[in-house]
Amino acid sequence: MACFFRRSIAAQVSRVLDLPPEKLIKSISAAAVSKKRPDVDFKLFVDSVVGNGKELSRHNLQTQAQTQKLLEQLKCDAVVNEISAGPGTINFKINRELLAKTVIQQVSKDGSEYGFKSELLSSLPREKVVVEFSSPNVAKKFHVGHLRSTIIGLLGVGFQQFGCEEKLKANPLQHLFEVYVQSNTAAEKDEDIQKAAHEFLRRLEGGDPQALAIWKNFRTLSIEEYTRIYKRLGVHFDEYSGESFYQDKSQDILKLLKSKGLLRKTEKGTGVVDLPGKREGSCATLVRSDGTSLYLTRDLAAAVDRMDKYHCERMIYVTDKSQGNHFQHLFQILKIMGYKWADGCHHIPFGLVQEMKTRRGDVLFLEDVLDEAHTRMLQNMASSETTKELEDPHDTAEKVGLAALILQDFKGPLLSDYRFDWDQALQSRGDTGVFLQYTHARLHSLEEMCGGGTSNDFNAACLQDPQAISILQHLLRYDEVLFKSLEDLQPKYIVNYLLALSHFAGVAHKTLPVKGSAAEVAQARLQLFKAARSVLNSGMKLLGIKPVKKM
Repeated sequence: MACFFRRSIAAQVSRVLDLPPEKLIKSISAAAVSKKRPDVDFKLFVDSVVGNGKELSRHNLQTQAQTQKLLEQLKCDAVVNEISAGPGTINFKINRELLAKTVIQQVSKDGSEYGFKSELLSSLPREKVVVEFSSPNVAKKFHVGHLRSTIIGLLGVGFQQFGCEEKLKANPLQHLFEVYVQSNTAAEKDEDIQKAAHEFLRRLEGGDPQALAIWKNFRTLSIEEYTRIYKRLGVHFDEYSGESFYQDKSQDILKLLKSKGLLRKTEKGTGVVDLPGKREGSCATLVRSDGTSLYLTRDLAAAVDRMDKYHCERMIYVTDKSQGNHFQHLFQILKIMGYKWADGCHHIPFGLVQEMKTRRGDVLFLEDVLDEAHTRMLQNMASSETTKELEDPHDTAEKVGLAALILQDFKGPLLSDYRFDWDQALQSRGDTGVFLQYTHARLHSLEEMCGGGTSNDFNAACLQDPQAISILQHLLRYDEVLFKSLEDLQPKYIVNYLLALSHFAGVAHKTLPVKGSAAEVAQARLQLFKAARSVLNSGMKLLGIKPVKKM
């Protein structure tokens, strides 16, 4: 792993600069694989270390001279074969046999923990983090570009007019959605329905038994359906507690705000909190004129309740980017109320999926998308000449189709909108989830064909080909990619790393045959491919992808 090499390089540099080695670790980075500079494995960024009592800067005209001076004081040893200078960097080439032996043995030893035991991650504080994500509404189906909206009141009123008990029993969530659509359409034309919906919400918050019974029935049916779809996605929740769960606790928040003199009543009868740092008169509404609370009020109650319950260091909210102002107001009000832990609250926004359609038309629900991916993948597998005979083609199609969707969604920055293309997403070549699955299955088949390579002994001298070195250099970078993803809370780094790993493995698979090679060479190459597959498997699971062994 990179740790061993970083520490070795840091030890030598520390003696020259008279600095503790641990202060140099983050300044030493595994180099990206490069055809132009295949001899560079690690880089020390000179401008990030302190020399002669002052920080070196890229903008300082003396930086390169200082880099050259540092280079002259460093020497090759049993670990480092070559040392050279680049623009503001010192470059290190690792002993090639040691590189192969160390990386492959470390991957074999750590297994799925490879990369996570790095000093980059182990130095981070262990935190308890509460993550709220998905946040679907009660009785509203999963939407691919989910937007929160108040529908409980409309359902409570609308079911009496448009609902059918038989249809509710046969297909509860579908029928409740139909009721919502009909109720919403009617409410746009009839203010009385809107008023009735607000009245239902007011009764619900007041603890009216009939309103509570209706809501609890809808909630039970919704959670059962959500659980089924979450299971299909491989997602587990420790707690289901929608914002309506905090209706009672929201009243405590309002009382607290009043006692602190933070909640004021407007001429329209609404309850608002003035926001700091904004233009004059800027405020957030927490109470409607009819006395009912809003999402923001209940989210305040939820945040306080979760902190009291879990005593976490951070709370992360993952929603679409249109909720940005909502969470900005939420965090501001928590700080106004005196909660210092509000600094640990973060909103992770994501963009919208555009032009995603099934063969039946515009997509409305996530389950439609999952079914479409399953069906299309099944058809692609049936028509492909390379598809293996599978025990359960439907299970494979489900896993590969879901991989295609996940990768398409995580490939770019979370905040970016993107246009969805089925043909592109389901390609077996190129930067797709199907390609990752194909690579994993191909490498797994190689292991099976060669008996799994039960012995971990191999001759590292047999792994000096450029294609083998590229894989080894790439494996060095895995811990840095994990660290960057954690630091920025962006999965794109892991996605792009795994895609590159799959491309390197694909090239090596063609040019470095195992079958037919001399026993010593075959064993070394097999260990290399096993290491690549192990890291690929681990990274795919991090993204929520279930790797397939055959396809």
